[in-house]
Amino acid sequence: MSEKGVAYRKFDSEVAVRPDDIDMNNHVHTSRYLDYVLYARFDQMNRCYGMPMEKFTENGWGWYVKSCQIEFRRQLLMGESVIVRTWLDSFERSDALVRFQIFRKATMKIAAEGSIVNTMISASSGRAIPIPAWVITQYTQFREQESPGGNE
Repeated sequence: MSEKGVAYRKFDSEVAVRPDDIDMNNHVHTSRYLDYVLYARFDQMNRCYGMPMEKFTENGWGWYVKSCQIEFRRQLLMGESVIVRTWLDSFERSDALVRFQIFRKATMKIAAEGSIVNTMISASSGRAIPIPAWVITQYTQFREQESPGGNE
């Protein structure tokens, strides 16, 4: 549904690593990385795209994480701040593919990166529904000139 080779703008959100994010190995637990990405997307829906989650719920819609892939590169520790960078990659019927990178703020080195497939659902039935064209337009008006790149 989206154009091949189109690069969408990346947005950043800052997250502080909290004590309850730390596991028995004294670094951020694997599950918290996904929490950081979900927080960033929620933040960016309103602040960056101008369409907060409340707009979706008013229309009787929700989002479900259909799949997630994370590659871990560096551990994150308590007291660190992280930058979560996300961008839209593509749309297909009811699915939106979002890519992300999580950086240690102090060094801007990638701690993790990956992708999430979010599926739009009807709140009343819980079933997947096609993403309305006007929603895609709202979310894809932010395009870059070049393809997304990353920091190492």
